[in-house]
Amino acid sequence: MCGIHGGRVTPTLSADARTRSLDAITHRGPDDWGAHVDGPVFLGMRRLSILDLEGGHQPIFNESGDVAVVFNGEVYNYKELISPLEAAGHVFRTRS
Repeated sequence: MCGIHGGRVTPTLSADARTRSLDAITHRGPDDWGAHVDGPVFLGMRRLSILDLEGGHQPIFNESGDVAVVFNGEVYNYKELISPLEAAGHVFRTRS
């Protein structure tokens, strides 16, 4: 099971403090980690890799890079969803 952490960035929430907060939940996702700060918002993720072991790094961004998401779960019918979404112009950089 993955671990998700986020919060509001404040002057006292340094980059080191954000990293330590993700280190504290390593047991939830020992395989990978990622973080993103956008203005006052911090998103962090510890990943337990099950699918797309090399390509499933999070946060995941949309095509233009202005929307980020961290996700814990599985879309079981993702293979059926890919073709129609690609036909609509979406670009997939992972298979997770």
